[in-house]
Amino acid sequence: MRITKQREIILEELKKLSSHPSADELYEQVRRRFPHVSLGTVYRNLDLLLKLGLISKLSVAGGQARYDGNISRHDHVRCVSCGRVHDIAAAPVEGVALPEAPPGFVISDYRLEFLGRCPDCRE
Repeated sequence: MRITKQREIILEELKKLSSHPSADELYEQVRRRFPHVSLGTVYRNLDLLLKLGLISKLSVAGGQARYDGNISRHDHVRCVSCGRVHDIAAAPVEGVALPEAPPGFVISDYRLEFLGRCPDCRE
């Protein structure tokens, strides 16, 4: 897979951000460096970068998907008021039994998300 200038800029901008932006938010950031990029291009490249394992996608029911340029093992804390997401060190999970998977499923990994209120929303 060829890394085009657009893909390179999208990946660079995502890796700079710790805010876990939505595709729309990332689009606004990328446009500062590459003014003629389209929103569709950002979406297509995010899908491709995701398939290549270069980024991860955070999906929250009822909310916009958010993207993470940090693919190392880590967990997240999400503000229940504004939806802001921040990285936190992976929490050690010892002695926790894996749930029984539905028939046909094999559990291969897990993600841990903590919920709370960010400093801005607590004020």
